[in-house]
Amino acid sequence: MDKIFGKLQGQKDEMKLRLAKETLEAEVEGGAIKVQVNGNREILDIAIDPEKIDLTDREQLEDLLVIAVNQALELATELEASEAQKMINDMIPPGLGGLFGMKDA
Repeated sequence: MDKIFGKLQGQKDEMKLRLAKETLEAEVEGGAIKVQVNGNREILDIAIDPEKIDLTDREQLEDLLVIAVNQALELATELEASEAQKMINDMIPPGLGGLFGMKDA
């Protein structure tokens, strides 16, 4: 049983490394604010284009930042879920996925 859990932990660690290499981007207001995250939901960069947004309107700037960050994090969450599903599918022997309510890939 320890061998199974060790393999699972190893695959999980590998997935985390793969996700760290994936860069995702969300933008709002036609690129006024762009947020880059990796697949581990870590913010890598925030870019603000002062030509596309009024930097003196603090409330608008804050609202758009929140929207852009949430969109970027949602993209990362979706990527993580997809990778986790692939990992699970790889662990289940062919033809047995239906036993667990999953579709065979």
